[in-house]
Amino acid sequence: MTHTAPKLFVTTLTRSRPCFILFSLLTLQKQRKNGNFLQHLKYATGVTQEENKAAVEDLAKLCVDVNKIRRVKPWLLFRKMMYVKETAKILQEIGADETSVAHIFECYPEAILCCPRDISCQRDLWLSVCKNEKQLVELIKRFPDAFFTVEHYENQKANVRFFKDLGLKNIVISRLLISASNIFHNPVAKNKEMIETLHSSYLRLGGSQENMKKWLLKLLCQNPFILLHTTSSVKENLDFLQKNKFTDSEVLSLMSKLKGFIIQLNPSTMQNSLFFSKNIFKCTDQELKELIIKCPALLYYSVPVLEKRIEELLKVGISIDQIKDTPAVLELSAEIVQYRIKKLDSIGFHLKSGTLEYLSGTKKEFEATYGKVQEKKERPLFNPVAPLNVED
Repeated sequence: MTHTAPKLFVTTLTRSRPCFILFSLLTLQKQRKNGNFLQHLKYATGVTQEENKAAVEDLAKLCVDVNKIRRVKPWLLFRKMMYVKETAKILQEIGADETSVAHIFECYPEAILCCPRDISCQRDLWLSVCKNEKQLVELIKRFPDAFFTVEHYENQKANVRFFKDLGLKNIVISRLLISASNIFHNPVAKNKEMIETLHSSYLRLGGSQENMKKWLLKLLCQNPFILLHTTSSVKENLDFLQKNKFTDSEVLSLMSKLKGFIIQLNPSTMQNSLFFSKNIFKCTDQELKELIIKCPALLYYSVPVLEKRIEELLKVGISIDQIKDTPAVLELSAEIVQYRIKKLDSIGFHLKSGTLEYLSGTKKEFEATYGKVQEKKERPLFNPVAPLNVED
């Protein structure tokens, strides 16, 4: 069945518009490569031999650039059932103006294939976590694909209720709906199972019941994609760290510092990273543990990434010992490191000897450090106004 649909679709286009066949095949191939092929197949049934004239006219009346849709998703205009007027009306009812409606349809034309009843249900659900209709319109304009993925409505509804009961605020849930929409597609039972596993792991590693909820909600806000993984991956990764002599408190610290990314790793990649770090820094098992606690990046970045970042640092004259003393510098990309080194060099501050702490940190932290260094460099060595202490 998977192979029959595109053949049927292409055959239909061939009979109706022979000159269109090559472009359609190229479009289909592009969608196969970028992951939209299955979504294309979902809508590829129920096509006509000609474009849906009524729908095209309705789109034109709404000032939608129909040619843009023809270029990007030509197959869509051959669908029999399209809900242009109905979808536009729902959007207009929540305050979307003509320009906004046209923008939404051009960015995500699949919107007009969704059943109006499903869109209305989705609208009510999203409104339950948005401040007002104006905010909802803005979210739909920016993330139309997330809003119009209506086939997971029941799971979304159950998960919204679950996250509210868990203690997540509406503003956080609305952000997750657009930034991590896949977690709402999970059956709520799967998300509950992962939350329970994280809960029990936190307590088992020495976390307190009083702080558990705060820790868990923070983890979800920082990295909601942990819910897309299995509970077995959590247990395997925590067991791996404990087998490598990390204490319970150290494992808990890593879980917190890594923002849950530890769950997205696996024992094999972590073992490779540990082996690489131990060899490159020529350290003992205890020293390696201390380095990992100090800089979790050594654990979650792959060996090729770590190799490249260390190589870039060595090229500019920084030594392995300097990196070992300030491993947090490896959390930065090569481009960021080069930019910061050049900026410090421009004011005569060189890093070939001494600490690399001036390089590490967030952009805001670096700019503050740079400002202090610059101020110190510009300060005169002798202040003629200051009194001199002269002994008699």
